[in-house]
Amino acid sequence: MPLTDIVIRNAKPDPKARKLADEKGLFLLIHPNGSKYWRFKYRFDGKEKLLALGVYPDIPLATRFKKNEIGESVKIKGARELRDEARELLAQGIDPGANRKAHKAAKQGQAANSFEVIAREWYAKFSHEWAPSHADKIIKRLEKDVFPWMGNRPISEIKPPELLAVIRRTESRGALDTAHRVKQNCGQVFRYAVATGRAERDPSQDLRDAIPSTKKNHFASITDPVQVGELLRAIEGFRGTFIVQSALRLAPMFFVRPGELRRAEWKDFDFDKSEWRYFVTKTKTEHSVPLAAQAVAVLRELQALTGHGRYVFPGRDPKKPMSDAAVNAALRRMGYDTKTEITGHGFRAMARTILAEELHQKPEVIEHQLAHKVPDVLGAAYNRTKFLKERRAMMQAWADYLDGLKVGAQVIPMRPGA
Repeated sequence: MPLTDIVIRNAKPDPKARKLADEKGLFLLIHPNGSKYWRFKYRFDGKEKLLALGVYPDIPLATRFKKNEIGESVKIKGARELRDEARELLAQGIDPGANRKAHKAAKQGQAANSFEVIAREWYAKFSHEWAPSHADKIIKRLEKDVFPWMGNRPISEIKPPELLAVIRRTESRGALDTAHRVKQNCGQVFRYAVATGRAERDPSQDLRDAIPSTKKNHFASITDPVQVGELLRAIEGFRGTFIVQSALRLAPMFFVRPGELRRAEWKDFDFDKSEWRYFVTKTKTEHSVPLAAQAVAVLRELQALTGHGRYVFPGRDPKKPMSDAAVNAALRRMGYDTKTEITGHGFRAMARTILAEELHQKPEVIEHQLAHKVPDVLGAAYNRTKFLKERRAMMQAWADYLDGLKVGAQVIPMRPGA
């Protein structure tokens, strides 16, 4: 005879566990302590099995509805409906017990690979390399602007529109710069997930033109030392051609204009003097770039490949230099937004800012190395040999500093004259 709520409520425990049968394999197991558990008995592949359906009265006999705290009607599945769902699986040749275990494992896997879990893992792995204030800003930004909206989402399932919706929440409150930083930090998390095999790609790469730029008439650049270190490590891991990677490695060390770098010719390099001399068409002047030991090492390695030709960085046609889009295209392949994060020309702003703020170099020395015409007491002037001694020391200190950032070391800046 089928059970009723009255029978179940009035059922008393015995010294030993006992069963109250309903129908179609459903029964209530009453333990000596008075607790009541729903069970469904079934056969699969000739074997008798039991499926736990929950505890009474949390799981009632029949499905019912109740109001939640805001007055909405919420469905509570009853034991009979749960039993019927299990019977439907059996009719399809599916073991309901095994099916439940598979779903549970999938949910646990999704939770372990949620955006927030992976973001915190990324943060724990790299935050010790950052200044405490910088690390604090990043985690608070993620906790405030990202985790509440997509923190529990499996990272492999997050698509560009979903990420854009999260970023636009930040943008909508007028925090455009923060919105760009949210996008940047999310991109770092996605790239970490790709590297650790838990995502296929970084969806932030598809949002390059979706957020208004915070910079007007300026080339995008990275000037935060920690982020520069991340960029340098990305360059070391670049999987494009060796020629383009070499250009990427030298670009931050030289911080010359992109056109000057890609059109560099071997005849202008003097390794005995550790110097690169060339004519700057923009300012119509001769320019000298002292070569740090690290730059010479990169050039020597590249010379074995391209040294027989005219150009240091030849294009597909060896009689021509590589494309003016090559460096920016490589940066985009690495996941960087060349409109808002970093561009080939941005290495100049990077060097100019950090040399002044972190290495405390003299402005006039920096400006001369940038091949800018610097006004002095005699008027606008530029001389490729001016401050040459100071510039040589600065360029070597700069290369050493970049090496330190690349390995995540705490770099102690060199002051002028040290």
